[in-house]
Amino acid sequence: MNALLVLSTFPDAETAARIARTLVEERLAACVNLVATVRSIYRWQGGINDDPEALAIIKTTAERYAALAARISQLHPYHVPEIIALPEGHPPYLAWLAGQVDEAAAEVTAPTKVPDAGKDAPG
Repeated sequence: MNALLVLSTFPDAETAARIARTLVEERLAACVNLVATVRSIYRWQGGINDDPEALAIIKTTAERYAALAARISQLHPYHVPEIIALPEGHPPYLAWLAGQVDEAAAEVTAPTKVPDAGKDAPG
C-alpha cells in the first residue's frame, strides 16, 4: 500500500470543509485535516497575489489518487486547483488509512493508541 498526503488550498474554510466531507464520504480520503487560514503568496496571470486561503491536508492511497484528484478538480472553485501529493508515513497509521479508502472494506478500527497519546481518532 502506498499512502499519499495530498495538499490543496481553498478560498475559504466553508468550501474546504464541504469538499473534505465529500472526499471522506466517497472513500477517496481516509481523513482531511483543515487549517482554517493560511496566507498564500503566489504568481497568477502576470501578478503577485497575497490571499487568505484554507489548507486541506488529505490522507489517501496511491491507488485512489487519480479518482481523488479528479473529484477535487470537479468540486473546486479555482480554475487551477492546487493538488500536490507526498508519499511515506508511519506504518500503523498507513494501515488504518488504507482500510478507510478501501471501497470494499467494512469498518476498520484505528490502530491501538499509547496511553496519554492524545485523542483516540487517528486524523
